[in-house]
Parts: sequence; structure tokens; C-alpha cells
Amino acid sequence: MTTMSAGKTTVIEHFIGGKARGGDRTTPVYNPATGQQIAELVQAPSSRVDEAVRDAVRAQREWRRVGLVKRSKIMFRAREIIDARKDELARIITREHGKVHSDALGEIARGMENVEFCAGLLHHMKGEFAEQVADGVDVKQIRQPVGVVACITPFNFPAMVPLWMFTTAIAAGNAVVLKPSERDPSAANWLAEVFLEAGLPEGILNVVHGDKEAVDALLSHPQVKAVSFVGSTPVAHHIYTTAANEGKRVQALGGAKNHMVVMPDADLESAAAAAVSAAFGSAGERCMAISVAVVVGDIGDQFVDRVTELARALVVRPGDQPEADMGPLITRDALERVTSYVDSAAQEGGTLVLDGRTHDVPTEGFFIGPSIVDHVRPGMKVYDDEIFGPVLAIVRVDTYEDAVNLINENRFANGTSVFTRDGKTVRSFEYDIEVGMVGVNIPIPVPVGSFSFGGWKDSLFGDTHMYGPEGFNFYTRRKVVSSRWPEASESQVDLGFPSH
Repeated sequence: MTTMSAGKTTVIEHFIGGKARGGDRTTPVYNPATGQQIAELVQAPSSRVDEAVRDAVRAQREWRRVGLVKRSKIMFRAREIIDARKDELARIITREHGKVHSDALGEIARGMENVEFCAGLLHHMKGEFAEQVADGVDVKQIRQPVGVVACITPFNFPAMVPLWMFTTAIAAGNAVVLKPSERDPSAANWLAEVFLEAGLPEGILNVVHGDKEAVDALLSHPQVKAVSFVGSTPVAHHIYTTAANEGKRVQALGGAKNHMVVMPDADLESAAAAAVSAAFGSAGERCMAISVAVVVGDIGDQFVDRVTELARALVVRPGDQPEADMGPLITRDALERVTSYVDSAAQEGGTLVLDGRTHDVPTEGFFIGPSIVDHVRPGMKVYDDEIFGPVLAIVRVDTYEDAVNLINENRFANGTSVFTRDGKTVRSFEYDIEVGMVGVNIPIPVPVGSFSFGGWKDSLFGDTHMYGPEGFNFYTRRKVVSSRWPEASESQVDLGFPSH
């Protein structure tokens, strides 16, 4: 087991080589719904990270030899175990993250899409072949694993994002060292144990817990060949530049400021419900949350009134309570940061239509209600910054062109959406918009597992998106083999460059 009890406090340990590994230094883990400490998390020094990487290197040599059919069967078994025990995992997520139970189940379901996709690895690992490119010469291109991969995952999706990363990496024949967020670490250990139960060899999926020391050790370790990361833009930039400077392959997904355009012909009820769901689900702690509604033309007052009415009715309670629509923020620091944006919104010229500070919320824990700020403009902090909390900014513009220009001028480009009934507007939006993921009457356009996830601009550092087909591209190297089997009589010396 990777957890143990010390008196009344649970100690969450590393999971290396299929076994628990302890340590001397620990940090607290809190239940954000109560504000109370619930566990001690063992922190990895660089020596422990080195141990995990070396175990992974040894295990990967054998894992690479394992047949694709057997790898696929492990994915199928893991999928069945997770599905059978998904309520257990959801309760772990709710306890440490705070999101409501249904939201935790949704996260698990979206992560399992990638497990299912990876179960088809026999297809995804296929190469290419060309016969007779020259006289007696055949050429083939094959996929081979990169080796040991570091996966550094965020707090807001403690199960889904790891499942997006490590499943693809191990399906492709790599070994993984997973460094989850220290705020909600138990889901990562749970998943590692499930994959071991499903038949994954020891040492292929390792979990190390830690802070910047552990991350820097992974980024600088010479036997870590690739790094996957999801987090804030400043950290993503640091991860990218540091790891790339070490010669590693890197995909580092950063922050977002996702805009939802509401055209005058949009279905008002659908658009308002979508905005509330996408802005305040998981207390706004999603990289694909809608944080800006761009209202075009004269629909503005009706839209704001309806969104405010729906948001005011949200029940904010601990995530394990059945009536809860929205849970707490992850930490007290997060609560203070989000509150500061609400505090300053009116001072910057916005209209605070709904004040989350006055919402009916529990007195314990890190709770704040949904907030809506109207008449927001670029240059205001509530617009420019990634708040990562339940604050929806309303920007009013006159035309479709104004909306597109506003979005394209933003430094973030993770996701966006448009609500309209007009096909020409949709086609123009798909063509004009400079954002990586686009929704049409869908507020959170996270692609299904058979496609890939990733933004543009300051939302992605690196060239490759996550999971799906691009995930297999990232976690494999292509090798091209040219072959010829000549007769002995055909041998001759020729110093010219081969021209086929």
C-alpha cells in the first residue's frame, strides 16, 4: 500500500517499483471543504527521484519487449477495474480536491476515454512501408518508445490528466515517473496500484511526490527523455525551457482565458445555462472553464439577467453532499486570490452583478460563491489574468468582428466557443479564430479520446498536443530502415551519393 496511518494521520508515500517508499520530509494535505489537515505527504528529495528513474530505466528495457497484444490486454483490464471502482476513486478526488461527486465521476469518465483509446495500441503503433523504392530497395518506418517519461500533473484533474499522459506513454512502450500535485496526491497512487493489479510490471508506472526539488530533479535527470506537463503558463514556460535545454522532448500545457461568444441569434436559455455550467463547474478550477462571455449586439441585458438568475441559485456546499452544485476552492491561498479579484472588479470599472462573497456558503473550508462582473474590458485584471476560480467576466461588443479580434488579441488560446443558430457564422468562426480547441454551441470543447487536446500561443509550449493520435506521436520516435539484399555478383565500389 502507498498510504499508512501514523496515529490519526494518514501518511501518503511514494510508489516506486511497485512498492511504497517513505521519507523524512512531509507536508500537509487538506480537505478543502473543512480546511482541516487529513494527511501527511512524503516529499521526494532528488535522491528519491533518481531511484524512481533508475527503477523505470531497468523496467522499461523489459517492457519494450512485451508484445503489443499483451499491453493492450492490460489496458482493457485497467479500464474494467477503474469502471467497477469509479465511485471509490471519485470519493478520493472529492475529499482532497473538493469538486462535487458527479464532477469527479465526469473527470474519471473522460480519463477512461484515453485508456480505451490506448487499448487500440496495435493500430496506433503501426509504422509505414514502401516496397521497391529503388531497384531491390525497400523502406520502412517504425515507432519505438523514447524511454523514461516524466509526467507532471496539476491539482484540478488529479485522475483525468494522469490518465491522459501515462496510459499513452506506457502503451507506447515507455516507463513513467508521475509527479502529481501535492495538493491532492492520492488519486495518482490509486491509479498506479490499479494498473499494477491489471498486470502492468513493477517499475513501469512510478509515483513520486514532491515540490520544486522533485520537479527540477526530473527535468535535469539524464535518463528522463521526455516531459509532459499541465499547469500555469509561467511554470509551463519554465518546464519547457529547462527541459528543452537539457535536450528532452517537451509538451507543456499552460494557462487559459477561454471566451464564449454569444451571438444575437443564439438560443438564450441554452447559452445562459452553458455559461453558468462552464464558468462555475468545479468552482472554475478548470483550464477549459469559460471565464469570459463575449456578448454581441443587443442580447446583452437579457443574457446577463438570465446568467445571474441561474448562478444565484447554485448550491455551494462540500462536494460529498448530494445537493451541492459547486464545492470549495483547493486552498486558502486560492480563496484569497479569487476574493481579491472580486474585491477589485468594481474599482477597475466593472459592474459587480453577482458578488460571490455574499453567497450562502459554509463557514468552514475554502468556499466562495459564483461572481459575475459586467462591462469588463481588456486592461482590467479580471480580464487579463487567469483567475482560476468562479468569476465570470462579461464583455459587450457590437459585432462578430469585434468578438473575433478580442479573442485573437488575447495571449491565451486554449479553448473558445460560439453560440449561434447561423451556419455561416459558425464556418467563419472556425476559420477566423486563432485558438486550439473550438466549440460550436458547446461551452467546454474538450475533444474525445480519439482526437488530441491542446491550445495555441501561451497555452502550449511545444509542438505536440496531448493524448489521442498526437500523444502516440509524442511518446514514440520514428526510425527509418532502408534495406537491400543484393546478389554477391552485384557488389561494387561506388563513392557517389546514392540517388536511387
